[in-house]
Amino acid sequence: MKHKRRIGADIIVPFMLIAVVFGGLFWQKYREATVLPTVPPAQQGDAAIRKVVLFFANQDGRLAREARETERCNDATDCARSLLEELFSGPVGDFDDLLPEWASVNSVHLEGNIAKIDLDRVFADELPSGSSSEMLAVYAIVNTICANLPEISRVKITIDDNPQSRLKHLDLSEPLEPDYTLEAAPAAASPQPPDSSKPR
Repeated sequence: MKHKRRIGADIIVPFMLIAVVFGGLFWQKYREATVLPTVPPAQQGDAAIRKVVLFFANQDGRLAREARETERCNDATDCARSLLEELFSGPVGDFDDLLPEWASVNSVHLEGNIAKIDLDRVFADELPSGSSSEMLAVYAIVNTICANLPEISRVKITIDDNPQSRLKHLDLSEPLEPDYTLEAAPAAASPQPPDSSKPR
């Protein structure tokens, strides 16, 4: 019996240590996601790690920003590709993903102040039906690119390299400017209770 208990402990203790390590790593990434960067990525100097903001959905169906730390990129195209990889991997905090699980990016090209992003057919086919879902998914991409790359002011999205691409409700034939009005409004400050020490 003693031998069996020792074997059980040999299995349980390493498992618990692994669970603690992975739990700590996830908690650290979750905490980082709640702290938005105060310095634009383009001005963060030569650090190996840069802070970016990604756009997901909150519980009210509005766009919301999540902070993320990524490896430093060499040029704007690499930065855009890195941003999309992070965005398509989904949120690490409390927000909801807006992009289809198996959708992927075919290519990324920058031309002047326009980012050209070609997505695969899965993106169009697997989006939830409805104009609101399409708009939030598209502007999660557009806002993420433009908010982190100040030199980019518009984003042209195509599906399988079709320049006249459109979703069921949204036309993608022209480059899109970011729309930050789709974000959730900041929480209003709670009213202060009246000062009972002042005379009425």
